Amino acid sequence: QVQLVESGGGSVQAGESLTLSCVVSGYTKNRYCMAWFRQAPGQEREGVARIDRDGSTTYADSVTGRFIISKDNAKNTLYLQMNSLKPEDTAMYYCAATYTQSGMNGIWAVPTNYNYWGRGTQVTVSS
Repeated sequence: QVQLVESGGGSVQAGESLTLSCVVSGYTKNRYCMAWFRQAPGQEREGVARIDRDGSTTYADSVTGRFIISKDNAKNTLYLQMNSLKPEDTAMYYCAATYTQSGMNGIWAVPTNYNYWGRGTQVTVSS
């Protein structure tokens, strides 16, 4: 059974940085697409960034140039480095994973395409 556990959230000022981590267990390396989603109160869950089984990455337009997704296979950990944070980045951030044979191009940002989810870590950015 795949398990995902996020950490690293917190409260910061606008312009500051945070790095989220997601420790993954119970999955076969390099056969999963991993992604970060976020959900603000009253809003739908939205895709933030993904790193696919081939290492390719994609970002939401709202975070391109500010966020970096990466993974350390040796540590079974997914990361999201968040720079130049804005108040509109405030949300619960979730780590997600799904097994894929051919990658998630074009469909990575759809939450229902992911089978495994963490419980989330809160990020609050004040102005």
